[in-house]
Amino acid sequence: MTQQYTITAVTRHKDPVSASQELRRQFDHSIDAVIFFCSTCYRLAELGVALDKAFAGIPLFGCTSAGEITNQGYESQCIIAVGFKSSHFKISAQMINPITEFNLVQAHTTVNELIEQSQHPSFDKRFMMTLLDGLSADEEQFLNSLDSAAGEIEHFGGSAGDDINLAKTHIYHRGKFYQDSAIVIMVNTRCNFEVFSTNHIGVAQEKLVVTAADSPTRTIYELNAEPAAIEYARLLNLSVDQLTPEVFSLNPLAVKVGGNYYFRSIQKVNEQDNSLTFYCAVDSGIVLTAVTLEDVFARLGKKLMHITARHGEHDIVLACDCILRRLEIQQKNLEITAQSLFEQYNIVGFNTYGEHINGIHLNQTFTGVYISGEDNE
Repeated sequence: MTQQYTITAVTRHKDPVSASQELRRQFDHSIDAVIFFCSTCYRLAELGVALDKAFAGIPLFGCTSAGEITNQGYESQCIIAVGFKSSHFKISAQMINPITEFNLVQAHTTVNELIEQSQHPSFDKRFMMTLLDGLSADEEQFLNSLDSAAGEIEHFGGSAGDDINLAKTHIYHRGKFYQDSAIVIMVNTRCNFEVFSTNHIGVAQEKLVVTAADSPTRTIYELNAEPAAIEYARLLNLSVDQLTPEVFSLNPLAVKVGGNYYFRSIQKVNEQDNSLTFYCAVDSGIVLTAVTLEDVFARLGKKLMHITARHGEHDIVLACDCILRRLEIQQKNLEITAQSLFEQYNIVGFNTYGEHINGIHLNQTFTGVYISGEDNE
């Protein structure tokens, strides 16, 4: 029989105290821990204090977002939170600050401590969720270290956003919001689950060689020995001043790794030198390929249908959905289709500046965990 082992709460109050109190009222005493995602329209220092007070005694983890997701569709300027019932979940977490100092030794220590802290006498099935500063440019190194220590524990997550301001992204821990930080959340559960990721890359088209780049800042200065923004604009028959996040979402570039294409999404144009900054790792010598886009929902819908067949009806799908997917959906007026899918599978989460799965940092994907509501007792 399908049960509900998670509780989703939403608040649209803009006052930090009122918002925190409204969120707390939507949870009962059966909750083991809560994960939340919030807009940067809030006064974060005040919100951190208010959340810490409202959720006293309940472990609370979260980050800022580029947009919020509920089973009613895409949201903005709100806070959404998911509570996990103690009957079916035991959750532990650690904050890493700064991200740059996270190495393989610390990764092993972190994973071992989280396993110990999430022990439960009745169940032992685990996955991890990662929330990272989305403007740190350190996701690859962090995720590689974590994956090396994770063993057989699957993990997924998302890079925090800031409503596409591209200024500051934050991770929440114990009453404060931090930059240059990450939260690693260990979820031990009685429920069946499946970690997954989908993209909608279509046909490969024109190739662009990166002839000058700065990998630490994820900046490409030249494509095909031409200023990067000018060459990308030429590809689209546009001028550089027409290049916006909406254009990037509909005209992506990808890199081929091991026979498969993965998005390398553009974050912004740097007007002073016509370079391009990316959300994901880039370097001189790589070949980027312009690709077409398939139906944004087709692979996701099929994936969720197959997972349901394997694990039974859902409790929740906890989602990290790239902001560029949302921009594409909005430009194509597909919000009602998105709302229908989110409602069908109880999809809850946030729009990201990058997605994580099993040590890999991705762009323009829908990545998450499907948690079954089938009773395994």
